[in-house]
Amino acid sequence: MKAVVMAGGEGTRLRPLTSRRPKPLVPIMNRPIMEHIIVLLKQHNITDIIVTLYYLADEISGYFGDGSDWGVNIQYVVEETPLGTAGAVRQAAHLLGDEPFLIVSGDALTDIRLDRLIRYHHLKGSVATLALAHVDNPREFGVVITDEDGRIQRFLEKPDWSNVFSDTVNTGMYVIDPEVFNLMEPGRAYDWSQDIFPHLLREGKPLYGYIMGEDEYWCDVGTLEQYREAHEEVLTGKVNLTLPAMEYAPGIWVEPGAQIHPEAEIHQPVYIGRQAIIKRLARVGPFSVVGDNSIIEEGAVVERSVLWDSVYVGTNSHVASSVIGSHTNLKHDVHVMEGVVIGDRVNVGEGCTIRPHLKIWPDKFIEPGSTVTMSLVWGKKWQGSLFRNLGVAGIISVEITPEFASKLAASYGVLLRKGASVLLSRDSHKSSRAIKHAVMSGLLSVGVNVLDLRSMPVPIARHHIRASGAAGGVNVRIAPYNPRLTLIEFFDKNGIYISKSMERKIESVFFREDFVRTDIEEVGEIEFASRAIEQYQSDFFQHVDSRCLGEARYRVVLDFAFHRMASIFPNILGKMNCEVIALNAYADPERAPHTEEQVRDHLLNLQQIVQTLRADVGVLFESDGERMRIVDAHGDILSDQRLLILYALAVARAYRRARIAVPVTASSVIEPLVTQYGGTVVRTKTDVRSLMGIAVSESEPVFMAGDGEGGFILPQFQPSFDALYGFVKLLELLSRSKTTLHELAQQVPPFFLVRRTVQCPWEMKGTVMRVMTKQCRDDGKVDLIDGIKVYRDGRWALILPDASEPVFHLYAEAESLDVAQSLLEEYHQRIEALKESGAVDEG
Repeated sequence: MKAVVMAGGEGTRLRPLTSRRPKPLVPIMNRPIMEHIIVLLKQHNITDIIVTLYYLADEISGYFGDGSDWGVNIQYVVEETPLGTAGAVRQAAHLLGDEPFLIVSGDALTDIRLDRLIRYHHLKGSVATLALAHVDNPREFGVVITDEDGRIQRFLEKPDWSNVFSDTVNTGMYVIDPEVFNLMEPGRAYDWSQDIFPHLLREGKPLYGYIMGEDEYWCDVGTLEQYREAHEEVLTGKVNLTLPAMEYAPGIWVEPGAQIHPEAEIHQPVYIGRQAIIKRLARVGPFSVVGDNSIIEEGAVVERSVLWDSVYVGTNSHVASSVIGSHTNLKHDVHVMEGVVIGDRVNVGEGCTIRPHLKIWPDKFIEPGSTVTMSLVWGKKWQGSLFRNLGVAGIISVEITPEFASKLAASYGVLLRKGASVLLSRDSHKSSRAIKHAVMSGLLSVGVNVLDLRSMPVPIARHHIRASGAAGGVNVRIAPYNPRLTLIEFFDKNGIYISKSMERKIESVFFREDFVRTDIEEVGEIEFASRAIEQYQSDFFQHVDSRCLGEARYRVVLDFAFHRMASIFPNILGKMNCEVIALNAYADPERAPHTEEQVRDHLLNLQQIVQTLRADVGVLFESDGERMRIVDAHGDILSDQRLLILYALAVARAYRRARIAVPVTASSVIEPLVTQYGGTVVRTKTDVRSLMGIAVSESEPVFMAGDGEGGFILPQFQPSFDALYGFVKLLELLSRSKTTLHELAQQVPPFFLVRRTVQCPWEMKGTVMRVMTKQCRDDGKVDLIDGIKVYRDGRWALILPDASEPVFHLYAEAESLDVAQSLLEEYHQRIEALKESGAVDEG
């Protein structure tokens, strides 16, 4: 059998280690990753190898040549433009013949038993057989779901946690019958997971998954953390690699030519490369790899670290849990702290300290005595994804710094065309002003023009993006849910949050740090957006029935909670013949409520004033005008869920056959209330992006979308949260139907909806989702729109993994509070049991 080794990847997440070398040549245990793959193929008597190349192709072909040094025959196929994982192999079809062939990744670490994989392929009579592995975090890979016989049923490419129904992922290793080439045209881009395998699945072709056994290992080595962990797993014997070292002592492997002074301390497990020198009183290990020709001077300490070839560690220097690139020199008394990654040919002067989790790019010189507190070239290392639910959030001046904000904005700007315009806005906090100016600098530096809206409520900023024709927008504010965090939000041309694919592109540019700075003549320009409020008000009046509202003559109490809309909104209501009582009607970010306790105090005050003044309704605006809390004329404080139900009912009564979107967490009483008036309820995912996405859909438009947390979208005005317009529209709906909130509430049957948050380690979340999906199917009907929602005897429970935190959110609804709490507790205990047992027993 012939083999194709995929070796075109850049390995951007491993930078700076891969800034000047392709990922297949990154060493593990002093040998390139791809060399371990070549040796593995040779061990299974697979000697005819085709290597597909793209990024730094000459580096790889120059290292391996024709393969004769490894006893194999290597031929190369180079992509001029990226053709995808399948298109690249199609380019090599003329070299593969008419027999099944093997595909392996040249930049992953594995000791898979290829003979088992090939035998399994022939046994099943499969057109394509995929090697699958269980992983702790399946979100970073393509999840594959198989039946009990191993036949593939479904593919999920890099799913959200809510769609992680298995922790079995595609490893990128396949046995393929050449008939699949009939599905591809030469020179076109195809991907195995996204194009070819789904096509075969739709045609009903036999497609099987070989799940690797416990004695087989696979790791994508996709991040710097995984890179270090892969070495530790080799050192502890979890991976079976063929290495040229002799076991000098238990757990201590030494290659030929290495010199270890008798007074040096070597703590197993450790691996020492060829010609390396460990001097007197030096201490190496545990869990360390010393590269070929490296020198560890007297008194130096290297622990839990990976040193590449020709690294010099000076006298009394200390390297902890770090990766040091080739030909890097650490002079005496250098302290390299945990999590540092240093590229090739870096010179660190004596007495320097490099703070934890920093990255130093190749060819840098650090002056003696320096304390390095930020990465060279750009800021500090960030764990995992930059983007969370609403955008990029962090502690001001610690995580969100001007340098970081400028870099983030540049990462966004380079993805737009030069000369495009981006609208910038902020809240009234002084820290937001500083960060907004840094964002502006980053955008201007890559040739993007800025429309500066200065301090403006978020709904007006979103509206002006569409009105101005801007390519997108960036808003900086104190996070609504945590006053210690600064939030940077990115909007698209419709004023809604950018897509997840765009977020990933920004992250990719950010971490690669590939910025094309513009010429001085093409630096972006700044223009002040002066008519945003006027345009917002004009459009506002065109989308409400002023006559209907004027006839009702509502008396309303507005608590602006020290946000900025206080100078705008009372005028709008006044023109509609409403009597307005305004509270806290000036901007003061220090006094704005952020915690539930602070919000409760505002609501109790609002309740008292509504009752005293006999107002028709009171509203508390939150989240910079995006969300609201309501107090009705009887002084009842409406919960977020009840407000959603009443709003949906008001829409259904006033506009027959209206389509209303609500998340899967909303109470089930909504459906019968809406359908009795001919309306339709559409269930969505719980994240705001999904709600906004359905709001901009033209194929199946909705009248209203609500998130159950006080946020409402009325797409006829704008497809994003706007509590200002949402509140006025609610008054119009009530006036149109000649009813009140209290009267609507009489139509709502009792409902009991409870929720709870359960801690769960990241590494267990995929397993919990897989096992709970199986268990819930045995309990009753299962809905997988977002998380796992199971229906049982008129009740339901929802298991919803958080996208950015190591927790699950549990929801349950039943006919009484006790039953709902009992149902919630049942699924809580199931998750706890899985966490304690490690999900070994899946039955």
